Amino acid sequence: MKKYLIILFAAVLAVGFTSCEKDTDPGATAVAPLAGHWTVTAVAIDHSGKVIFEDADLFGLGRFQIDTYNTSANTNDTIWVNDNKKLWDFKVKVKADINNLAFAGNDLQNRSYDSKVTIEGGKILKGVATTPSGMPADSIVFTVTFDDDTNPAKNGYYGYRVAGFRYTGFEADN
Repeated sequence: MKKYLIILFAAVLAVGFTSCEKDTDPGATAVAPLAGHWTVTAVAIDHSGKVIFEDADLFGLGRFQIDTYNTSANTNDTIWVNDNKKLWDFKVKVKADINNLAFAGNDLQNRSYDSKVTIEGGKILKGVATTPSGMPADSIVFTVTFDDDTNPAKNGYYGYRVAGFRYTGFEADN
């Protein structure tokens, strides 16, 4: 009987120790540091990054929401960027660099409708944004261009800089 109690005790200890191991956050995706709901604005910029048109002259969007999230494959090298039909109606899969919190891609197939989207210099900056309520938050910034957008050629700019902060949930930040 003593032999069976020792075996049972050893089995309970083994289960207890293995169940306490935590290699990953079970609720996190492979791109969790890049994923989020973002409150952003857009401005028109030239090739050097100089602002040509501010929001009041650029579609009058004000602040709007975009989302970045994992693909169904949940790999750490690709994310979705979705403007939720606000800036230009785009949803694209873009290459991601999880270690550098970066993302970019050329001639990406728009999944909202048939067009191509280019995202340059996409970056998440941890804790550098200040929300309207004065709290720190992660920041997102990228440049985006669209192959079917005639506005840049007609109005003398290159594309759009999208920048903002990770959604906080606080009413003062909406």
